[in-house]
Amino acid sequence: MIVAMLLAHLVGDYLLQWDALANAKSKSMKGVLAHGSIVLAVTLLFALAFDPGWWPWALFIGVIHTLIDAIPLQLVRHLPAQHGLFALARLLIDQLAHFSIIGLALIGSGYVTLPSLIPSLILALHTQRGLAFALGYAFIAMPAWVLVEFAAYGLVNGSAPDFSHALKNKYVGTLERGLIATFVILGQFALIPLIALPRLVFDSPNIIGSQRAALYLAEWLASLTLAVLIGLGLSRL
Repeated sequence: MIVAMLLAHLVGDYLLQWDALANAKSKSMKGVLAHGSIVLAVTLLFALAFDPGWWPWALFIGVIHTLIDAIPLQLVRHLPAQHGLFALARLLIDQLAHFSIIGLALIGSGYVTLPSLIPSLILALHTQRGLAFALGYAFIAMPAWVLVEFAAYGLVNGSAPDFSHALKNKYVGTLERGLIATFVILGQFALIPLIALPRLVFDSPNIIGSQRAALYLAEWLASLTLAVLIGLGLSRL
């Protein structure tokens, strides 16, 4: 159940949160409720697949997830949402809150105890390798892209992500990370440059000397690093 709930979160909060929905969620309660409904449905489906009696806890996760996402709507007028480090901190705090609620549900339902939470997660990743691989590949898709953009823009550019530029490499970056992680899992490290370098080479004439050069390189390196780390982690399961 531990890995299933983490995977449900990545699917509902990222893979099924398309660009228009993400924009609506940041501006209106209707968007928050639409996103929350998707998270709730996905969480219930994953929970029912493993333990049909766990549905009240899945409901708990979905409802609290929606409440957490609704809070920024009330605060956005009073907080410096466009400051890069603040935007990055908001993302990290938001995710910490969501994962904490999942942990609370797992502990409250008796699946794990607080001291055994991390050891139980590690054991589950080793014993449920299919779900673990699904979790890893789900992360290097949209969650990794969002994390890379917020970190790169916040730390290098000092601003919130400019998704008008970021969206150009959204799916290309996802494909790159997936292939790189796969090569790492297979131990084919020599093939990584064949995936990692082409975009850098093709984009360099438009990037070198521009104001976005440092930002682009930071995004590229962060994306590559995450893919390699996830690949190494999965290869050890």
